[in-house]
Amino acid sequence: MGFSGVMLIPASVALIYDDGGGKTFMESFAIFLALGTTLWWLCHNHKEPLRARDGFLIVVAFWVVLGILGGIPFLLSEHLNLTINSALFESFSGFTTTGATILTELDSLPHAILFYRQLMNWFGGMGIIVLMVAVLPLLGVGGNQIYHAESSGVEFKNDKLRPRISEVAKLLWLYYIWFTVVCALLYWVFGMDLFDAIAHSFSTLSNGGFSTHNDSLGYFDSYPVYLISTFFMLVGGVNFNLHISALSHFPHKGTLSTYWKDAEFRFFVLLQFIFIFIFAAGLYINYQDLNAWDAFVQGSLQVSSMAMNSGYTIFNIDDLPAFMSMLLVFACILGGCAGSSAGGIKMIRVLVLWLQAKREGLMLIHPNIIHPIKLGKNVVPRRALENIWSFVIVYLLVFWACVFGAILCGMSGFDAIGAVISTITNTGPGLGSTSQNFAGVPDSSKLIFSFAMVAGRLEFFSLLVVFMPAFWKN
Repeated sequence: MGFSGVMLIPASVALIYDDGGGKTFMESFAIFLALGTTLWWLCHNHKEPLRARDGFLIVVAFWVVLGILGGIPFLLSEHLNLTINSALFESFSGFTTTGATILTELDSLPHAILFYRQLMNWFGGMGIIVLMVAVLPLLGVGGNQIYHAESSGVEFKNDKLRPRISEVAKLLWLYYIWFTVVCALLYWVFGMDLFDAIAHSFSTLSNGGFSTHNDSLGYFDSYPVYLISTFFMLVGGVNFNLHISALSHFPHKGTLSTYWKDAEFRFFVLLQFIFIFIFAAGLYINYQDLNAWDAFVQGSLQVSSMAMNSGYTIFNIDDLPAFMSMLLVFACILGGCAGSSAGGIKMIRVLVLWLQAKREGLMLIHPNIIHPIKLGKNVVPRRALENIWSFVIVYLLVFWACVFGAILCGMSGFDAIGAVISTITNTGPGLGSTSQNFAGVPDSSKLIFSFAMVAGRLEFFSLLVVFMPAFWKN
């Protein structure tokens, strides 16, 4: 029922620009409202305390049902001629902030449809942040639980959790909206028209990467726009728990120190600096028409977009030298911080694995040494280490299962690997035939990629657990 109200926003955009699409979203509004009201009426007298197991089902159902419903406006639109699988792919890509698209003529589409795609990115980004910061740690999954291991395994039936989640969600919405408004204003001041400024602010902070133009941000050919986008993609890639902690001190001098005291943030900044430096150097060496400033600005945008698992591009990844292409792929696999709108493995897991590798090397030299893994002054619990290794193993298994599925649908091995990397990490641009869009992939493979997008966004366990027989036993 709440989602039906969202349809009125692009319907209003259609009235403003009068270029079509209004009927599609009014029909969608009526369908969603009727469906939601029916479901509510059937269930409104049923009240029981929620258990942790119910929490998993709610999380999965929220994303899957919303993703399915989100495809209906694409099917109803007379401006698009999409199959069911294509509509589902576009919807799941929007809500999981993947940024991959099967649409090829964006510049000719009605403003209402374009704005709807940006809205999906924005709401999806906020939903992901709330999920990672407030919900999954309580269920015992998600990268953010490494910071809050004491909350793992707490059951949803605990009434104390309800105000806690609602309070955290309010703060997250407050900062998310504030960042979005600032981003939109800067885009507008530095050359975008109002529509593009608002639309791109939605997909920048959410690291969704949908654009209103075929050429993505390259359409604007503006260095101020590139730098604004780079900054806010990185802002979206930082743990929003950390934003709340740091900005609560603003404008006092403790703001910057709060960020820098965080071990994950320092590791995140270091890696992004290294990636940008190497990529910009590669651009400067390989492209004679780019000076050092050109290479830095364009390299910062492209690296940040891939590393934060956004979907903006100003280069065709296939046209880049192989080393630079692989650097972008490596960066997108690592992703951003836990509790952010970025995808990938997450910096906190990468940092802990790096610290564990250093410890193993030290123990080879000094077998009897006791050297616990610490993040700052806090010892990483053994359970968190087990969770990370389980996550990596499941990540690889799901990755290869999706690759083989895409190959069975008719894709080549290289194209399948590139497409799955881009969808399971929620990055958007792939390798090979999917470097620009997914319009040419087999129709059946779009369902596999939709599954990969949802699995990557839900940190695998919260999705896969509902397929276990034990989950359904009393």
